[in-house]
Amino acid sequence: MSCPPTNNLVERCFSRAVIWGMKCFGTDSEVGSRFVERILSAVVSLMLQERDVFAFLVHARDADVRAAMPPSHCPST
Repeated sequence: MSCPPTNNLVERCFSRAVIWGMKCFGTDSEVGSRFVERILSAVVSLMLQERDVFAFLVHARDADVRAAMPPSHCPST
């Protein structure tokens, strides 16, 4: 599978991370960098699936507190 030379979808997905990095001056630690990568990836994935980001994060936090299964990033079928 090849990617077209003008992949606007990918550009739009990366733009949020690039803008965040310019406004916030990045992170000071490896742990902070991993957190930002993961949260931005989750936000973009959920937005592309037209899912509620806040509800997903609340569900993920509740699952962590209760030591339960976390919610899936994959859309339900």
